Amino acid sequence: MNPMEVKILNRLSKNGIPKEEFEAMLGSECDLNMELLKAQGMNIILYNDFYRFQSAITSVDDTLFCIVDVESNGSKPSRDQIIEIGAVKLQNGHILETYESLVYCTEISNQIQEITGISVQQTLKAPALGKVMREFRLFLGDAVFVGHDAKFDYNFISAMLERVGLNKLLNRSLCTIDLAERTIESERYGLAYLNEQLELYKDATHHRALSDAMTTTKLLKRTLALIPNTIKNTEELIAFSKEAKRLKRLKVKKEVKAEEKKEEE
Repeated sequence: MNPMEVKILNRLSKNGIPKEEFEAMLGSECDLNMELLKAQGMNIILYNDFYRFQSAITSVDDTLFCIVDVESNGSKPSRDQIIEIGAVKLQNGHILETYESLVYCTEISNQIQEITGISVQQTLKAPALGKVMREFRLFLGDAVFVGHDAKFDYNFISAMLERVGLNKLLNRSLCTIDLAERTIESERYGLAYLNEQLELYKDATHHRALSDAMTTTKLLKRTLALIPNTIKNTEELIAFSKEAKRLKRLKVKKEVKAEEKKEEE
């Protein structure tokens, strides 16, 4: 994202951009370009003659969140691919619907098969990447994209969309690691650790996409109950997750350190 795009996004997320100025930015095919932006998940509305994000005027409770997790056969979107995706839609504290799918893949290392429990035999029977990405793009819509380490999941999905001929993501995003670091005192902020310490989701299967998305959903609900009551809309929530002071991490207990050292040996 170039500096001009960052500046535009910042203005849309705060006071907005005057109608005539923003339409001039979109050029002669303003209506078409506006529809393309919306199709990529950029939820822009015209409000009091200013274009701004819907999330800048929608309460946190009323916002539609889509909590997402992916499993992949490597860490680089340019070379690797998604092998499983799971997502949960949340609004007003209620789960509305879920989505999950394995993705056709012919190569998964033994290490990743061990971590995820996903085998090549399973993915060979799964739908093609293009089909899954199109289904997920429709499922996500213009919801706020939420992930635990959201940048990884967001960038991976965006790259996969482009790989199958679709446009990259432009949805607003929120990271539950950032939120947790500002609302919950903990020694660590990995999802499995927080799940165990906070007893979020007793049926969790770590490193399976829908299970991790469900755990993240429960973590999101926990953190939203702890945010300052001065936060009224979702853009303020996103800003809080990035700009508020992190809570001081709890010190790792000696017995935990000893147990970790024992496991390493």
